[in-house]
Amino acid sequence: MTESLVKIRNLSKLYPTGGGGFLALSELDLDIPSGAFMGLVGPSGSGKTTLLNIIGTLDNQSGGEIEVLGHKVSTLDAKESAALRAEKIGFIFQSYNLLPVYTVYENVELPLLLLKMPKAQRHEAVMQALTWVGITDKRKSRPNQLSGGEGQRVSIARAMVKLPQLVLADEPTANLDTENSLNILDTMLQINKDTGTTFIFATHDQKVIDYMQRVVTLIDGKKAKDDLKTGS
Repeated sequence: MTESLVKIRNLSKLYPTGGGGFLALSELDLDIPSGAFMGLVGPSGSGKTTLLNIIGTLDNQSGGEIEVLGHKVSTLDAKESAALRAEKIGFIFQSYNLLPVYTVYENVELPLLLLKMPKAQRHEAVMQALTWVGITDKRKSRPNQLSGGEGQRVSIARAMVKLPQLVLADEPTANLDTENSLNILDTMLQINKDTGTTFIFATHDQKVIDYMQRVVTLIDGKKAKDDLKTGS
């Protein structure tokens, strides 16, 4: 049996409001094994992005327990959470979040600079990541010289360059047309197969959902369905 990379028990998240609070997540139990390629789906306000942010240690739970990569998240201080993200978790956002003054190469290299990796090792890792996503020819370009699909490929390369155990993708195809969306999804699925990296998506895009090996549906912060596709 594959060991769980993420373990969630009775998780809740309450955001304070003038009326007392908004319960974004409630009584959530979930196990995510290593190597998964899965999606969190549901309507706007269902809690999928909130859950993704808690898994990525970008937000804190209000109750329950969550363990990520062997770490009980509630026990981590800010420095420890930042170190876990820097070393083992990659993020892919719908807005790409590329630094405009840096080249493609420099944007992808940035996570490795934060890890203080030697220059030769950084170069090898960056070129491997750019090769994975098929944009080595764009390595000297700046973000404003890229198409939307190319920009998202750079963000995938940046997420993968440190060989993370876990990649969290929040609506990664939201700003892309169908052709680019499918190319991006093909790329991420191939990386998942080649490296065993776990991918968790938050999405409402049916194109993305069709690629998922497992789909967890959230409604009003609770798990409504958990579907594992046959043959996955």
